[in-house]
Amino acid sequence: MSEELELIKLDTESLMKKAINHLETELIKIRAGKANPNMLDGIVADYYGAPTPLAQIANISVLDARTISVQPWEKKMLQPIERAIIASNIGINPQNDGNFIRLYLPPLTEERRKELVKKCNAEGEQGKVSIRNIRREGIEQIKKLQKDAVISEDAAKDAEAEIQEFTNRFTAMVEKHLEAKEKEIMVI
Repeated sequence: MSEELELIKLDTESLMKKAINHLETELIKIRAGKANPNMLDGIVADYYGAPTPLAQIANISVLDARTISVQPWEKKMLQPIERAIIASNIGINPQNDGNFIRLYLPPLTEERRKELVKKCNAEGEQGKVSIRNIRREGIEQIKKLQKDAVISEDAAKDAEAEIQEFTNRFTAMVEKHLEAKEKEIMVI
């Protein structure tokens, strides 16, 4: 078994794991009716001229199932944080009381739940497409090795089967994540 072939397989599996991690990150951002501090990941506020993630300039906590509290380390950061949350377009209006910013999550309607499930499915489809693209690239690399006579036809077929196995496993993981998120969203 060629070292190059092993590297291709390891690289392919690693890239597929990264695709799953990206999907998990995107699904966390989709709110399912419950308050989650991760909903504010990716939001940056202007901190002395530098765009800074909220978690680095404020304490973010969940007060109850429908309320997130954002307490800035410095009081003068209330306005920039509030503007950043509004600009982020997460669909929640911040309530500023002079010390804290509170985010009240409204209960989800049936229609909104269905929209969120569609959004999750779109993210899942993107994850599957990226996994299939990674598979295609891995198989192309294997075929190139076979064409250059670095590996035999049998070794190439075995490696392609192994990459297909990775693809099936990671596609099933995408489906599991989507099922869990859909269940979370649809629970009232």
